[in-house]
Amino acid sequence: MASLPDGFFYFALLASSSVFLLFTDLKPLKLDPEERTAMFWAVPVPDPVETNEEASLEKVQSKTSQPIVNCEKKEASLQDDILSRVSETHDVIMTLDKTISSLEVQLAAARASRANNDEGSPMVTEPGIKNLKERPKVFFVMGIITAFSSRKRRDSIRETWMPQGENLRKLEVEKGIIMRFVIGHSATPGGVLDRAVDAEDAQHKDFLRLNHIEGYHELSSKTQIYFSTAVAKWDADFFIKVDDDVHINLGMVGSTLARHRSKPRVYLGCMKSGPVLAQKGVKYHEPEYWKFGEEGNKYFRHATGQIYAISKDLATYISVNKPILHRYANEDVSLGSWFIGLDVEHIDDRNLCCGTPLDCEWKAQAGNPCAASFDWSCSGICKSVERMEEVHQRCGEGDEAIWHTSF
Repeated sequence: MASLPDGFFYFALLASSSVFLLFTDLKPLKLDPEERTAMFWAVPVPDPVETNEEASLEKVQSKTSQPIVNCEKKEASLQDDILSRVSETHDVIMTLDKTISSLEVQLAAARASRANNDEGSPMVTEPGIKNLKERPKVFFVMGIITAFSSRKRRDSIRETWMPQGENLRKLEVEKGIIMRFVIGHSATPGGVLDRAVDAEDAQHKDFLRLNHIEGYHELSSKTQIYFSTAVAKWDADFFIKVDDDVHINLGMVGSTLARHRSKPRVYLGCMKSGPVLAQKGVKYHEPEYWKFGEEGNKYFRHATGQIYAISKDLATYISVNKPILHRYANEDVSLGSWFIGLDVEHIDDRNLCCGTPLDCEWKAQAGNPCAASFDWSCSGICKSVERMEEVHQRCGEGDEAIWHTSF
């Protein structure tokens, strides 16, 4: 672009001064040429217009008062907040469900206790029944089902996995674990069989006596009365039934139950569905086989009878409804049938039905002892009186384990 002549600047300056003086009362300034030049260059010159689009955009973004929002991050944060609230709501619902279940259990137990008192027939032979509110609060009650002829089996358990004397009392106080051999009465009350058990109980103080006449074909009734008696005597989270020819690791049993402590209506054991045996004369014959459909059908899913556990609300349900609960020939089938149609969680835990060595031994060596061990072929430990000590040595969790286990 061609440069302007030098005189142009002086002309523009003089023209501006003349216009200004025309509209004011001020007198014109008398300036020499050098002063006029200095005055002209003192006028501020505006910055050149930015032509770079990216630079202009940066300026606009830097001057805006609202930050740019990352929509994806905002949406992710909102989703996390929703999931957190859903989780909190679920926890509240679970807590409420457990509270309602607990209140229902207390109400049912109160009704059962009142009904038993009205009938005038005590559920246990010990004089008096503590008021419902006075029941000791414990973790679990383990009832070891036994018979008059099983003195040696009981002794084999006392010498291995069941604490004795002061340790049995300590187990109740410190761990909330109640352990009792469960037995009824003979057909001749006060006879030699009853006196023998009375003497054994006086020595060990580890029996729970039932208002029940003993007999092999009365196991369903005995199981029913055991749960009713125990739930009236102790306010326990769980009630366990175990046979007297099964090896138990108490610490592992406690740890297993503790995982389900917050759940209502729990039925835990080794679930099975064996065949319904219609043929007479065979072991485990089912006289009411026709109720289960065509010949060759199987039973509904239920826990095997060697050991199983039920939560407090289910034990209370059995106690309250005892008069109308049907009893089949096999007690484990009977128990399973009582829960059909109820909202019960069946938990199949194979740690409750390990085999005897080598099975349970390998698991113990791997640092995962079994909760219960027995031989399926014998429905218990084969020759348990002779072998209980061996199984305990090879598969036991250690006699001190229960005292170091926190529930």
